[in-house]
Amino acid sequence: MTNTAALFPAPVRAEKACLADRIAPVLEEIRASARETERAGRVPTRNIDLLRGVGYFDIVKPARFGGEQGSFAELVAANIELSAACASTGWVAGLLSAHQWLLAMFGERVQEDVWNANPDALLCGSYAPVRMAERVEGGFSLSGDWAFASGCENAQWALCAAILPPHSEGERPVPAFLLVPATDYAIAETWDVVGLGGTGSKSLTLNDVFVPEYRTLTFPDATTGRTPGGRFYKGIGLFNIPLLMGVPFCLASTAVGAAKGALSSYLDHMGSRVTRGAVAGGNNKIAEFPTIQLRVAEAAASIDAAREIMLRDIARAQDLAQRREDGTVEITDDDRLLARRTQSFGVGLALRAVEAMNASTGGLGLQMSNPVQRAWRDANAVGRHISMNWDAVGTMVGQQLLGLPPKGQY
Repeated sequence: MTNTAALFPAPVRAEKACLADRIAPVLEEIRASARETERAGRVPTRNIDLLRGVGYFDIVKPARFGGEQGSFAELVAANIELSAACASTGWVAGLLSAHQWLLAMFGERVQEDVWNANPDALLCGSYAPVRMAERVEGGFSLSGDWAFASGCENAQWALCAAILPPHSEGERPVPAFLLVPATDYAIAETWDVVGLGGTGSKSLTLNDVFVPEYRTLTFPDATTGRTPGGRFYKGIGLFNIPLLMGVPFCLASTAVGAAKGALSSYLDHMGSRVTRGAVAGGNNKIAEFPTIQLRVAEAAASIDAAREIMLRDIARAQDLAQRREDGTVEITDDDRLLARRTQSFGVGLALRAVEAMNASTGGLGLQMSNPVQRAWRDANAVGRHISMNWDAVGTMVGQQLLGLPPKGQY
């Protein structure tokens, strides 16, 4: 593979991305199986085992339960490198790792339920609260399908979002995560897609599943970073970052990583290719076409810019959370919207990069084995996610800048 280190220098002020260093030895095996991962429609157990072996799922996990309790920026930086090898694996592994952090938002008893029984337990999630939970004695009952549960076949628990009915008249329903063990749901084969095909983002089917009330986490608590788990880890900024200032960076990093991997592959092939078509003139070195040179430069600059702003702002989010814990600042709507802007705009830059490359790969670029077209499909799939959609996120940012109340999730 072409060495692109000079195109993507490490941020001057960033701490060394130790996790990215640790995963480097396993990336070639993951890259080699990327096409098979897509064909299988799920991330193979082998990939999960390789990542577990280097501590991928421990980086933002509480130290009390065997985690490193480290830096979210370190996870995002590593997830870019992982996604450059296989975007589907990056999408799933980034979420599974971030969900270790999300579990720390739940109360102490919930964390003990999961990690005391299995220290290596992983959680998938279905985030859209499209169903109403039924209130029953001691908790809630869930029935129906929960879609887009990425990595569900690699997980032992699921975060199922639902609307909790009010306790009493006058209260409003509230969206929440309800934590469900894998033994309580079936996985439906609903994932046959054009991009991120290997994520196994299938549906979970629940039938009158009981969830104790203590295994719930409301969206208002999670999005403000004022959670039961956060109070348990009082003083530790990592576990008091608002939800949407954290998890979406792992999703966005997948697109940036896919674009980075595509550029490496593009340079490998375009650097030595010559034209064969009679129309364009035969036997000309493609690398000597100014249009190709410009596409490479644009792609490299777009990827580097996306990586820089994402690492800057996820590190900023953790720093703000720590300073809030220290009592020196508050996290404002402006802070939360800046994170959302960076996540979505970073994906837009990645899309710009993969489009520049994919549009110029010629007939060989149509082959399903070509990593550039797969990265183009994968990055576009990331861009379809509502959390990454610039129309949705950009309008919120514009509303805030214009003095209007932002309408959306931040």
